[in-house]
Amino acid sequence: MTHRIVLLPGDGIGPEVTDAARAVLEAVAHAYGLSLAFESHDIGGCAIDTDGDPFPAATAQACADADAVFLGAVGGPKWDGGGPRPEAGLLALRKTLGAFANLRPITLFPGLEHLSPLKEDRVAGTDMLIVRELTGGIYFGDKVEGDETASDLCSYSRREVERISRIAFEAARRRSGRVTSVDKANVLATSRLWRNTVVALRDAEYPDVELDHVLVDAMAMKLIERPSAFDVILTENMFGDILSDEASVIAGSIGLAPSASLSESHGGLYEPIHGSAPDIAGQGKANPVGAILSAAMLLRHALKANDAATAIEQAVADCLSEGISTADAGGTASTDEVKSAVCDNIAKTH
Repeated sequence: MTHRIVLLPGDGIGPEVTDAARAVLEAVAHAYGLSLAFESHDIGGCAIDTDGDPFPAATAQACADADAVFLGAVGGPKWDGGGPRPEAGLLALRKTLGAFANLRPITLFPGLEHLSPLKEDRVAGTDMLIVRELTGGIYFGDKVEGDETASDLCSYSRREVERISRIAFEAARRRSGRVTSVDKANVLATSRLWRNTVVALRDAEYPDVELDHVLVDAMAMKLIERPSAFDVILTENMFGDILSDEASVIAGSIGLAPSASLSESHGGLYEPIHGSAPDIAGQGKANPVGAILSAAMLLRHALKANDAATAIEQAVADCLSEGISTADAGGTASTDEVKSAVCDNIAKTH
C-alpha cells in the first residue's frame, strides 16, 4: 500500500526543514519497506504571492485527500503590510482536516541539559507530552469588537472535552500512566465542566491512569520548578497555547520540538513548532530536528509505522549525543549535515 503525503514547505526556513524531513522519511521507508508518495503544494505567504490566497483550493483538496500532511512554516514580515495573512492558511488547514488535538512532546535529550535556561538539576529527565484541545474555547467563541468594551466567548461542550481527554489518557497508557489536567476551575464555568468531564471519563474508562488537577497559574510555575515531574499534560486551547510555548524552551532549543495535530477523520497534520525564521532562511542554519521528529510522529500516528518512527527518534538521539547539531543546539553542523547524519544513522542501524 502506498501512503500519500502532502508536503507544505511554506515560507522562510520551511522549505529547508521540509526537505530534511522528506529525506529522512525516504531513508526510513527504504529501510523498513514502506511505500510513500510525496507531492508539494503552496501555503502561507508563498501561496499569497502566487495565488492571492494563503490556502488555495488546490492545496485544500490535496490535503483533504492525503493520508497525512507535513507543514514546514508560514509567515514573515514580507506579508505584514495588510491584505491576507499567511497564518490564515494554517487556520484554514486545521479546519479542513478537522484537527482537534495538538500533541507536543517536550524531551530533554541527555547531554543537552546545559542548553536549557533552567538549572540542570531541575530539567534533567524531562520527558512530557502536552495534549492541547485545538478547535474550541475562547479563540473560536463569539466575539464583540469595540473601542470601549469587547468580549470573547469561551465555550466547551462535554463531547469536546471527552474526545481530547481520550487522546491524553490513551497516550498516558503508552507512557508512564499519569495525566495532569490543567484548568481554572476555581473561577471559570468552562473549567468546572472540563474538570468534571475529565474525572468522569477517567473513572469510567481509564481507572488505571493516575489523574491529578492543577490550576493554570500554578502550572506555569510548576513547569519551571520541576518539569521532569510531569508525564502527560491535558488542557484547553488557550491554556495549552501558552503552556506549550513556555515548555518549548525547557529542552534547550525550540528547533528540537515537533508537533502533531490529530483528527477523527484524517491522518493529521505534522509540523515543527518553530516559526519561519526568515532572518536565517537559505543559510543552512535552520535546525531540522523538530521537522524530522515531526516526521516520526507522522509515521506513528498517521501510518501506524511504529518501528520506523522509533528508528528516526533513535537516529536523532544518536546524532545529538555525538554532538552533530546546529548552532542553536550547541553544535556546528549545517541543516544538510544534520539531515545526512540522521539518514546515515538509520541506514547503519537497520
